[in-house]
Formats: sequence, C-alpha cells, structure tokens
Amino acid sequence: MKIGLALGSGSSRGWSHIGVINALRAQGIEPDIVCGTSIGSLVGASYVSNNLSKLENWVCSLSKLETARFFEINSSLNGFVNTERLHGFLDKYVASDSLIIGSQSKQFASVATELETGREVWLTKGAMIEAVWASISLPGLFPAINNNNKWLVDGGLVNPVPISVCRALGADIVIAVNLNGGIVGKHFNKPPKQVKRESGVVNKITDFVSEYTAAAFSKVRPANEAPGLFEAIAGSINITQDRITRSRMAGDPPDILLTPKLAHIGLLEFYRANEAISEGHQCVERMMPEINYVLNMS
Repeated sequence: MKIGLALGSGSSRGWSHIGVINALRAQGIEPDIVCGTSIGSLVGASYVSNNLSKLENWVCSLSKLETARFFEINSSLNGFVNTERLHGFLDKYVASDSLIIGSQSKQFASVATELETGREVWLTKGAMIEAVWASISLPGLFPAINNNNKWLVDGGLVNPVPISVCRALGADIVIAVNLNGGIVGKHFNKPPKQVKRESGVVNKITDFVSEYTAAAFSKVRPANEAPGLFEAIAGSINITQDRITRSRMAGDPPDILLTPKLAHIGLLEFYRANEAISEGHQCVERMMPEINYVLNMS
C-alpha cells in the first residue's frame, strides 16, 4: 500500500506542514509519495531531501526583521522578493542546486500554473529547486519562472491541494493537508495584540515590513475605512484559494483530510513558524483515530 501526502498552498501558514510531517513520522507513518503546491512543495522538497530538521530550526528562529530582508523595492516590477537571498535559502535548507527529482527514496512532484494558458503543470523531473521555485512564484511577489519555454507561476492558482497528483503517481491512500480552511475574512478587524515594540532602527524596519510585505494583514482597521492595498490583495487571495480548494476536493476528495486551524496567521507572517508548526502537530494528534481507522482498513 502506497501512502501519498498532498501538501497544500497557503504561504506562511505552510510551516504547519512541518508539524504535520513530524507528527506522522512519530506515529510511524512515512508517505511513499509527496506532492506539494506552493509552500507545500517547498516543505515537501525539504522533507524528501532530508533537510526538514534544518528547515525547521531556521524558520523557528525567523524574526520579522529577517522576513523583511527577503523583500526589496526594485524598479524591474517583476516582483518584490530578493531572488538572490531566496536562492541561497532554498539551496541551503530545501534542496541543493544539483539535486534531481527522482534521486530520492520518495517520489516527489510539485504543481505550478502556466501563465499564458492557465494550465496546471506537474513538475516530476529535473532540478528539484527549479520545481519548487516555479510552484511558489506567487504573482506580485515573485517573477514568473521559465521552464521548458513555459512561464510558470504559483500552483495554488489551479490546484491548491494536489490530491490528484498523488493519485496519478500511484498513491493508494492520500493524506491531504488543507491550509485554507476558514480563512476567508478572518484577517479583517481582529482584536489588537499587545506587542512589545522595539526602538530605533529596528522598529522602523519592522513597521516597514508590516506595510510593505503585508506581514501584518491582521492589523485593526475602523469599520468605515476602506481596506488598504495589501489587505485587499490578501483577502482576494484567501477567497480564491478557499473557493478553488473546495471545488477541487469536491471532485477528488482525499482519504484523510487534515485542516490545521491557521486563520489567525497572516499571508506573509513567516516569522510565526512556531505557532504554525505546533498547530500542524496538534491537528495530526486530533485526527489520529481517523488516520488509524483508514490505514487499518486499507
């Protein structure tokens, strides 16, 4: 019996995939096939490349200031992400430049979207780092990636939870992780959190991050005030992800569905990894009776 693990898109909420994988492994459940969309492809690639513990240690140490360093204002208008810094991160904590898909003990695939046609693209061969990069290229933040003369962007636009890819690669049982449950509207007008403010240059930089990278989508806004640019973008992405996820899973439901409670984490709050990972782990623990039932019946 082959077990497939479908890791869904969800930007910073995707660190919960680390907690899910760790909790499944603690129960002796090791998937044979790992498929990921967007942040799911990043974590999945790190897992099959045996870099997951390194990735976890790094993301748990990530601060708001460190998050800001991955973004830059540039004149190219291709995207806001510092691609040089991102490449260094992927090479060190996800998959080296030389690593080829298929050279690992587990099957791996990532999902991207062809920008010109809107077609779903499954990346099942070639350099793993390129497959991940294409899958995470969220329009507006990342430039589109050229792969075999096709311009590719984030796979979450067409297949947020790649259950179908796992099945196509031969999975008998698919465990899917949906990061988009209950996210619509949840970042608007949340109660303010008491956060200790830092002084001087650091404070100015983190304020910049909140506005520029939309890391603080959860900021409180008066009810009669129009949403800001980044707030509107975040809400639109959340709606799109939620609706596409519902549609795709209605037609191709997984055998086991894990839905971590992550609506409180903003789209780019990557520095909240500890919370996301903990919830991923707890989600698996809550679902263990169902997981054991399905696996024992198969």
